[in-house]
Amino acid sequence: MIRFAQYGALFIATILLQVLLFNNLSLGLFITPLAYIAFVLLLPMNTPGIVTLLSALVSGVIIDISMGTAGLNTIAMLAVGYMRLPILYALMGRDEVRAGGVPNSINLGGKRFMRYCIVMVLIQCMLFFGFEALTWNYFYLTLLRLVLSGVATIFFVYLIQLLFSYR
Repeated sequence: MIRFAQYGALFIATILLQVLLFNNLSLGLFITPLAYIAFVLLLPMNTPGIVTLLSALVSGVIIDISMGTAGLNTIAMLAVGYMRLPILYALMGRDEVRAGGVPNSINLGGKRFMRYCIVMVLIQCMLFFGFEALTWNYFYLTLLRLVLSGVATIFFVYLIQLLFSYR
């Protein structure tokens, strides 16, 4: 029950941060932090796949409603939820993932957590900005937006995981 309350608080915090802060934060034309991905990234490694996908679906739909993006966040978050376990297996190993634990910088170490975070954020940003542009005419501008927004998202996800990490 305590675990459920902690992840409920993390869910609410990431959604509120995205809706109230990051959606209204003006960092420039090419920087859009999508830090609500932190909720799915910080779920325990042994979370069942269906729970991960449902969490990604709910968070994506809520953000889509608040941003008015017509499914872009839902598509990106469902891909992140679907790819999470295979990426964890590839980066951490099956035995460590089965052992459980929260994938954060304390449990995994800074380098391994950053690799995990970078891969997941790149998947999300590629899908989000790719579907948002939906053309090859602005490839370089979309790529610039992907890189800058990805760096900002990784920074904010790292800060969020520091706030919600425990020893």
